[in-house]
Amino acid sequence: MRAYAARILGHGDGEADDAVQEAALQAWQRIDRVDDPDRVRNWLFRIAANKALDRLRRRHPHLDLEAVAESSDDRPVDEVVETRLQVQELARIVQALPDAPRAVWVMREIGGASYAEIAEATGMPQATVRGVLARARRRVLEQMEGWR
Repeated sequence: MRAYAARILGHGDGEADDAVQEAALQAWQRIDRVDDPDRVRNWLFRIAANKALDRLRRRHPHLDLEAVAESSDDRPVDEVVETRLQVQELARIVQALPDAPRAVWVMREIGGASYAEIAEATGMPQATVRGVLARARRRVLEQMEGWR
């Protein structure tokens, strides 16, 4: 959940940790409301996303989205470097998106949330979520074109 919140909020100042802590506290207080144990993971991630979005709404949009965590790799060094540069560029592009498109893009593309889950988390109608996501995807693809 921390990585998910950090992708929404950006890394750096501990806000993702705070959002996850708030989400855990709220989940603990409302655990009796869980009807389907198979959906607990989605429920927890939705709470974490809501807490992250609440924090995002309270601040000015100057976030820092960092590249994904390093992993050991047997690929040639030049390939690893190119991949890391691509990830850094993607992070820069996503970071430059306005708050709402960035949150929708991260929830869908990184978190795998459904349109209904994103709509519930953001308070947008599903049709609006689809439109915002389509525009965010188009913008990301246009700006990543040089990496193809």
